[in-house]
Amino acid sequence: MTTATPTLLYIDDDAALARLVDRGLTRLGFKVVHAADGQQGLDRLAQGGIDAIALDQYMPGLDGLETLERILAIPGAPPVVFVTASQDSAIAVTALKAGAADYLVKDVHGEFIPLLQVAVNGALRQAEIQRARDEAEAEVHASRDRYAALAAEREVLLREVNHRVGNSLQIIASLLHLQANSAVQDDVKAALTNAMGRVAAVAQVHRRLYTSHDLKSVLLNQYLEALLEDLRRSAEGNRMSRLTLKAEPIEIDPDRAVAIGIIVNELIMNAVKYAYPDGAGPIHVELKPLGDELLLSITDDGVGLNVKADPRSTGMGQRIVSAMASKLEADVARDPDHAGTKIVLRFARVNKPAPRPSEAAAG
Repeated sequence: MTTATPTLLYIDDDAALARLVDRGLTRLGFKVVHAADGQQGLDRLAQGGIDAIALDQYMPGLDGLETLERILAIPGAPPVVFVTASQDSAIAVTALKAGAADYLVKDVHGEFIPLLQVAVNGALRQAEIQRARDEAEAEVHASRDRYAALAAEREVLLREVNHRVGNSLQIIASLLHLQANSAVQDDVKAALTNAMGRVAAVAQVHRRLYTSHDLKSVLLNQYLEALLEDLRRSAEGNRMSRLTLKAEPIEIDPDRAVAIGIIVNELIMNAVKYAYPDGAGPIHVELKPLGDELLLSITDDGVGLNVKADPRSTGMGQRIVSAMASKLEADVARDPDHAGTKIVLRFARVNKPAPRPSEAAAG
């Protein structure tokens, strides 16, 4: 930043003219330091304390353009106004292209001094603006780096949280699996198996998240395959040997993945309990895109509408499916043309945005 009294380094081999510049600019609020040639100017600049430079072209030793080149090679060099008696516009163009802030023609009587003051003040203002711009850009880059570091740290923490949550839920699911295997009563075994499937559905989402490069989405085909593998290993696994999946690699947010997983778990367990009274049979899960929507179907070739209501049923599974379908804003329907039971859900890939307060009021 320039001081209240800026210091001008005037580099010119004309000592008489330098004295005129000194007197004239001192009255106009400058402190003037004189150097008789380019090398002296560079030596004085190296001592510091210079806010701007006025530089003549024709001097012994280094000429103005050579001196300008060396000045501008110095990091943070002050602005340079090129001052020469030559009317040759080529010199002016060369100086400005080289990096001079301004250019003016001098005269031996010092009448150019007011113009020099205007040019130097303009160069100082421009340098101040450039410094402010550079500082702002540096701050933007620093802020971007800080944000990137924070984002990376946040991702590591989220991955660790998902890892721990997934592990904890998997432990719970394993305990439920052990308890179900040791249960004697069929209804207790079924209840524990259902609970294990629900916990495993949530655990698999967290496992997908901490093993994925993307913490904001889950690949449904991989998620559902892992979920079905958990069911095959469950207490009812011997009745799920013909459990199959056909799903495309569709990405979806974790909350919706949990809802989908729980629905699949409930409908599969429902088919296992009721579709094949005399043993196991095929159960097929399919997920496919349809424009901006997804179609999820769970199909069996069992007794279909001929199934009798189980007096031990609590209806919990149906309530869970309804709650999760509501979360997905899904349409749930039974396919009447299928001989067994085919439940089809149709829902959007992403949640519909909530209406604005004004729109809700208007509705």
